[in-house]
Amino acid sequence: MAQLIDGKAVAARVRAEVKAEVEKLKAEHGLVPGLTVVRVGEDPASKIYVTGKKKAAEEVGFNSWELHPDDKISQDELLSLVDKLNKDPAVHGILVQLPLPKHIDAERIISAVSPAKDVDGFHPMNAGMLSVGKPAPRPCTPYGVMRLLREVGCDPSGKRAVVVGRSNIVGKPMALMLLAADATVTVCHRKSNLAAEVANADILVAAVGVPELIKGEWIKPGAVVIDVGMNRMPDGKLKGDVEFDKAKERASFITPVPGGVGPMTIAMLMRNTLEAAKASL
Repeated sequence: MAQLIDGKAVAARVRAEVKAEVEKLKAEHGLVPGLTVVRVGEDPASKIYVTGKKKAAEEVGFNSWELHPDDKISQDELLSLVDKLNKDPAVHGILVQLPLPKHIDAERIISAVSPAKDVDGFHPMNAGMLSVGKPAPRPCTPYGVMRLLREVGCDPSGKRAVVVGRSNIVGKPMALMLLAADATVTVCHRKSNLAAEVANADILVAAVGVPELIKGEWIKPGAVVIDVGMNRMPDGKLKGDVEFDKAKERASFITPVPGGVGPMTIAMLMRNTLEAAKASL
């Protein structure tokens, strides 16, 4: 029976580490990291996420601001707002909450954020830096997954890692981070033979957004299973991308949904913002 990976507990440790470093930064340099979140319109999920981010920022001692233009804002107006934040020395991290209204090109907005202040790690320059192994802000969810692996003593070096999903936000950067940690990495997508690929995985990261797509019987005995999926079912409950009840009978470690990867995303956002502030000195 697999041990559960407690993402809430690990995220709390990350926030405590960040808070200690913020206090040191303030004492030694008089610098308080500043995070601004831009939330356009009234998407209910975005409101929940932003509230969580603001709470975490306050907990670790950041200056934290939320800008909340309505969904009628033009693309040019939003670009102007981002430019203003890029030039503000009190703001070390800028996060434009997705999704944006349909009349706004999200890629254009993401690319307008200064790479140094891109604490989401989505800017094309930062994606490129990750691909060539150079330091830069890392996308928060896969960054959090790497910390979870470390917490349970799972060194990816020499292991077979399978990433199911190839999104720019999770799948691709996840594969690159595992590759940088010397894993042998396979990325799966809709054309892959999932059952065959998953069966070879010492480390499985599922990030596709399809409830219980990964069957428990496919899991290699002793594998570490990280489920990034957060799927809201008709009864209101959340399910992951992995068939949890059966997978936990074969895995050595597994993340629950909720309470696994989710809390880590916000914790690593705090880490990225701290690093951006330190880099500004």
